[in-house]
Amino acid sequence: MKLSAFGEKFGSTTGIQVLMDDIGDALASGRDMILMGGGNPASIPAVEAVFQARMARLAAQPELLNQVLGSYDPPQGNATLINDLAALFRQRLGWQVSARNIALTNGSQAGFFMLFNMFAGPFKDGTQRQIQLPLAPEYIGYADAGLGADFFAAAHPQIDQLGQREFKYRVCFDELEIGDQTGAICVSRPTNPTGNVITDEEVEHLDALAQANDIPLIIDGAYGVPFPGLIFTQATPFWNQNTIVCLSLSKLGLPTARTGIVVANEEVIQTVARTNAIINLASGNFGALLTQELVHTGEIIDLSNQVVRPYYEQRLDFVKSLLHREMDNTIPWAMHKPEGTMFTWMWFKDLPISSQELYERLKARDVIVVSGHHFFIGIKDDWQHRHECIRVNYAAQTPERIEKGIKIIAEEVRKAYLG
Repeated sequence: MKLSAFGEKFGSTTGIQVLMDDIGDALASGRDMILMGGGNPASIPAVEAVFQARMARLAAQPELLNQVLGSYDPPQGNATLINDLAALFRQRLGWQVSARNIALTNGSQAGFFMLFNMFAGPFKDGTQRQIQLPLAPEYIGYADAGLGADFFAAAHPQIDQLGQREFKYRVCFDELEIGDQTGAICVSRPTNPTGNVITDEEVEHLDALAQANDIPLIIDGAYGVPFPGLIFTQATPFWNQNTIVCLSLSKLGLPTARTGIVVANEEVIQTVARTNAIINLASGNFGALLTQELVHTGEIIDLSNQVVRPYYEQRLDFVKSLLHREMDNTIPWAMHKPEGTMFTWMWFKDLPISSQELYERLKARDVIVVSGHHFFIGIKDDWQHRHECIRVNYAAQTPERIEKGIKIIAEEVRKAYLG
């Protein structure tokens, strides 16, 4: 059987596929695996109670249940939720948007597949354009979303060494090469995998570069504002007619609802909706109907600020104390300054083995993390730093299992340095 170039590309082994396979294999194996690799959100009882009550109301009303199970939404997405989202963004964020500026997708991953291939790849005039990442590491799920090869370009970050075994990546604007070869700029805020939050000044600088080159700035806010609000530092929500903001219901606690939200100018939204009709016919409406009341009242933002974010901040304090206790001074370790998301990004300078080998050793001990080398999308050289980092989810397991996992990580890293 011969596969097309599309079949070969999307049928090959990828970082995101390995990550998702690890989760599935661990759940099916029957082994007591400590899953600290994926992006599964934490189970927060107060949030689950809200969704349980809403599900009960949906099940009790036949007309709503029929919408959930038996009715297609238009390709742009559930009209009621879209109208409520537009009102929420105007009232709470000050964004000048209407329903024509919003589309729903079957999760952010599907949204980025459409957006990336709208703005990069081959053009009718024979040119080829790329998605420019202002800095790497970046989200593993971007890496293979392009239909063609050489789809991404990225700049090495500036690394600022901070106290208390912390460091921070910053955009190195001198290394950014934006021009005729650039189709769009894309950055996650906060950044998966590192928890980095680019500053307001960095956002404004990127916006100025995008507008000067007549290309969009795409901001991935899957972990950010206004929901689920997993930003632990100051960050102003940003949108204008040249900006595409992508949001998600996943990290609020609904990863299986697969509901992504795209906020953009009308031309982009129209193209997303038409593409969605071809690929999916329509987006699923379970997430829309489950959260519509929360969006209409604004409770979705209050729930994020008062319940979701404090929960993750508490877990973050816990894992930081574990790291400082278990890693001690025998290991040259540092973590990225935790400004958001649900991950700790760990850097082991001059690690004698690769991060991939460390991942394999941890997996053999039933601890699943993600090797950092997967996240350096668009970096062309074999930068040593990319083989010295791992991503650890600090929230999806119980405190006892997180503690056990951190102990095992520290043991294996110590073995690697001592030989």
